Amino acid sequence: MKLWVDADACPRPIKDILFRLADRREILVTLVANQGMRLPESDFVKLIQVGAGADIADDEIVNQCEAGDLIITADIPLAARVVDKGAVALDPRGKIYDKNNIGQILDMRNFMDELRGSGVETGGPNSFGQKEKMKFANELDRFIAQNS
Repeated sequence: MKLWVDADACPRPIKDILFRLADRREILVTLVANQGMRLPESDFVKLIQVGAGADIADDEIVNQCEAGDLIITADIPLAARVVDKGAVALDPRGKIYDKNNIGQILDMRNFMDELRGSGVETGGPNSFGQKEKMKFANELDRFIAQNS
């Protein structure tokens, strides 16, 4: 099992959790980003920097991940693509996306996108705080325990 991170928009506290996990559990964590970023010295943390452009990082993650991998992303279309490959996605706010729920979640995302496109104010996500960080950490621990 490998962990892949859609890193450009991933909150720093989530990356910090993943960096600690990588060394503690000796699990490879690969960040994929359009820009360079500072990483801790670790045999278990690496960065793949891709070119700029829409979905280039997403395409790299989809091409590289395998069934059983965990992808950290808030991008629901990316989550749907990796779930189709047999992987599981985890939102930085602690929501698991898998074959049991991704269809409904993707449909709702597309519906809300249509509403926004027609001018309806739908609001955004709540601010990211300690509660979301803890939910993420708990779901990550649960996934690792079930898949190790």
